[in-house]
Amino acid sequence: MGIREANAEALRRIVDAEPVLVDCIPAADALGLEPRVVLHAGPPIAWEAMCPTLQAAVIGALRHERWAASAEDAARAAAGGDIRFEPCHHRGAVGPMTGMITRSMPVLVVENRAAGNRAHATINEGLGKVLRFGASDASVLARLAWLQQEAGPLLGRALRASGGIALRPLMAQALTMGDEMHQRNVAASSLLLRALLPSLVRAGSGEALARVVEFIAGNDQFFLNVAMAVGKAATDPAAGVAGSTLVTTMARNGTEFGIRVAGCGDRWFTAPVNTPAGLYFPGFSAADANPDMGDSAIVETIGLGGMAMAASPAAARFVGAGGLEEALAVTEEMREIAAGEHPHFRIVTQRDRGAPVGIDVRRVVTTLVTPVINTGIAGRTPGTGQVGAGTVRAPIACFTAALEALATARQSAGQGVAR
Repeated sequence: MGIREANAEALRRIVDAEPVLVDCIPAADALGLEPRVVLHAGPPIAWEAMCPTLQAAVIGALRHERWAASAEDAARAAAGGDIRFEPCHHRGAVGPMTGMITRSMPVLVVENRAAGNRAHATINEGLGKVLRFGASDASVLARLAWLQQEAGPLLGRALRASGGIALRPLMAQALTMGDEMHQRNVAASSLLLRALLPSLVRAGSGEALARVVEFIAGNDQFFLNVAMAVGKAATDPAAGVAGSTLVTTMARNGTEFGIRVAGCGDRWFTAPVNTPAGLYFPGFSAADANPDMGDSAIVETIGLGGMAMAASPAAARFVGAGGLEEALAVTEEMREIAAGEHPHFRIVTQRDRGAPVGIDVRRVVTTLVTPVINTGIAGRTPGTGQVGAGTVRAPIACFTAALEALATARQSAGQGVAR
């Protein structure tokens, strides 16, 4: 199969995905997650190479699971080899920012009914001091316990009773309402809550129901984790399409940025991660920013986030990219590196054109245009939480290494590299 045909097939699998939110169950059940295993965002990384914010989140996860009695005990266990670390992506999951997933945490289950695969993500914790930004004080642990014991089970019962919520039409509608579904999820979160409410009311009652509804209604980023699971469910079927040069994964762990490419299967190509540029909350500046982290760039691989900046001028202002004119320019630039336009995710500010989708490593290396990723900015001091929001560019070295590997494979097979 030539590159053109391979890319057409990989792109078809991505855009034809039919994601449905079907359940919320513990990670032990959904992922077969064993005790003393911690999943993290980004490519593989050892404890000693982790940035302090990621290490702090690990400590919080160990305390949540009661695998350590104190922060000191948790750090010793992590450093001493008692904990196994794996990327979320290796277990069919994705995690925002630090990406923590352990066995008792409830995960949302998205089923791609076009391909028959599933992807998973934790419930978004909300804003402020949260585990995904490296916080792990008593309030963080209390929220994690509530998600495990009350919110997760209620969401699971409601989703199972509903028969599942189709996400592609919901996301297409949210895109027309000003979301790009990475930094801005106001519309998508509201639409999801509206779809969930009848089943939530039937599945719960009293104060427990009120707490869950209030939590979702007050969390403008609730849909982010769902969108990430959609991205994972849509791109996984494209992995392994021989000869394809399309990106199926972009992820960061605060130390390295990693990509995976359809034609190279599960192989990671990494480079040092960049630090986002953007707007900071009062009292913070660029000096407080941690290098970029999280699996959330999976939404850019399906044409959302920075790829669809033109759909969300409000998000463009929030992440420091200006207004509509600048947002339009970003999306037009992203079209230079995309293999096609999404047939379902359309941008009203660009005369209903499809969002650019299918990041092609050949185009990235040829144009030297790297993907723009919308992102939150974590504080580099553990426990600080989020300090701002901005954009970050993927490092070119990842794409160069991937293209070299693809070229070597084709040359070994006696094939050209440009077809």
